[in-house]
Order: sequence, then C-alpha cells, then structure tokens
Amino acid sequence: MSDKKSARESIGEDARIDALEKRLAAAREREEQRNKPVVQGAGEGEKLGNRVLSYLLGGILGGALVGWAIDQLAGTAPWGLLVMLFLGIVVGFRNIIRITSKRP
Repeated sequence: MSDKKSARESIGEDARIDALEKRLAAAREREEQRNKPVVQGAGEGEKLGNRVLSYLLGGILGGALVGWAIDQLAGTAPWGLLVMLFLGIVVGFRNIIRITSKRP
C-alpha cells in the first residue's frame, strides 16, 4: 500500500452546505405552515340548513307530543294527535318560509 492520500478524501463541512441546509429547513417550515389545514366554523349555508331541520323536526315532534297529551287527557284518540301534528307541520313550514324569504 502506498502512503499517498487518495483523491477522494472526505471534505470537511462547507459553509455553503450549512447555508443550504438552513434554507431547506426554512423552506420546509414555510411549506408546512402553508399546507396546514385551516379550521373554520360552519358556513352560512350549513347554519341555515341546521335551522331549517330543527324547525321542521321541532314542529312535527312538538305537534305530535302535544296532540298525544291532549288525546290522553281528553280521550279523543286519534283526533287530537292528528290535528296537532298537522298544525305542527304547518308551523314548521311557516317558519322555514319565513327564514328563507329574508333578503341577505
């Protein structure tokens, strides 16, 4: 073996490599911040849809519950339930029409 140094010796740390690694780390961090999912609240359409659903279900279920109670107290089964269920549906749809007909 010879005592000569090979042409492929490892080069010590270079300032340019350090600067490149810093720039790459900064670019990765910026990219992670840019691609991070943004948590937002419900949109206006989703809020309106939830209100419509609650008015419709509330009218139907409320009318049915009140009608059932009237039938139990007065002994008029099934007429109290049917009448109050119909009124609950009418009130639910009236509320839906009222909130959807407002101008933005």
